[in-house]
Amino acid sequence: MQVKTWLLILLFFATASCMQREADMELIPGDNFETEADGKSIGLYTLKNANGLVTQITNFGGKIVSLWVPDNNGDLADIVLGYNTIEAYFNSGEEYFGALIGRYGNRIGNARFQLNGATYTLAANDGNNHLHGGIKGFNEVVWNAEQPDSQTLVLTYMSPDMEEGYPGNLEVRVQYRLTDANELNIEYWATTDKPTPVNLTSHSFFNLKGEGNGTITDHLMQINADFYTPVDSGLIPLGTLDPVEDTPLDFRELTAIGERINDDFEQLAFGKGYDHNYVINQTDEDLDFAAKVVEPQSGRVLEVYTNEPGIQFYSGNFLNGSETGKSGNPYRFRDAFCLETQHFPNSPNQENFPSTLLNPGDEYYSVCVYRFGTEK
Repeated sequence: MQVKTWLLILLFFATASCMQREADMELIPGDNFETEADGKSIGLYTLKNANGLVTQITNFGGKIVSLWVPDNNGDLADIVLGYNTIEAYFNSGEEYFGALIGRYGNRIGNARFQLNGATYTLAANDGNNHLHGGIKGFNEVVWNAEQPDSQTLVLTYMSPDMEEGYPGNLEVRVQYRLTDANELNIEYWATTDKPTPVNLTSHSFFNLKGEGNGTITDHLMQINADFYTPVDSGLIPLGTLDPVEDTPLDFRELTAIGERINDDFEQLAFGKGYDHNYVINQTDEDLDFAAKVVEPQSGRVLEVYTNEPGIQFYSGNFLNGSETGKSGNPYRFRDAFCLETQHFPNSPNQENFPSTLLNPGDEYYSVCVYRFGTEK
């Protein structure tokens, strides 16, 4: 009887603690996102796991709007940049916060590529180059949404032939799942009726201190890559794989992001910091370890696993304080980082890079796992 009493007491306090943590979260009301665009309904979908982690995702651009994870003390913080209302996303100068990116994540040089003897011209929305799918990429469309359970969201979209200049009708399905292993698992599938390049990714801007809480240069970064793809001044890969050894781009061991970010190194000057694709050290496993980030003050840890050959590390170099986020604080220079699993930039124009070509009858499949934890 006494043992049962103690078990009930422990259960009570555990439940009370969980309820208190949920009460401490300022989840965004779904009403803030209920509207229509392009004749489709937009909403905000909330996923929760058994450990109290919560993420909110809108089907407008598949954007991860909030992501609450605990620190060493069990205190939850929202660690992704974003906005509280759909209107703010409509009017934002930074349209990629948390977004699904496609048809082609990252850059395509000179906004064109050749395929089967034909030249396809794309929008030049990044200088002379094409970036993240164009003027209205997957980050700006309304996806069909289905939430089969409290931990899963499935988004689908049919990208019509020649949308943003890409050939083929592309059927895309993306599944978000917040697992009880404290992982945000993002899976992508696609099929086409014409050959077309495909390179899908997720563009969350992370700050493990909590969004709006200052610089990420004191975060510790590890990237499991011996090589990277050096770029020209327009951030288009040169076509080579260069070693990270003896360069400021070497993150094979945990290193503060800001330790070498201002070094006199041409690649850093081109990107105003880190904005580079790393060649992941791949194995025969289904998923490879790609990166790890530790925030020393809170103890929050992010690990990234993927089946992709590359990962883009971006250190928030183009944030300038003009955007104010959910916390009411401006998002300033290097207040966030991105880790985007991907094929290499400009692959359609580089025969020696892994191919991004999807043919009829084949299925594109990509997976990115963001795993959260803590370290003392």
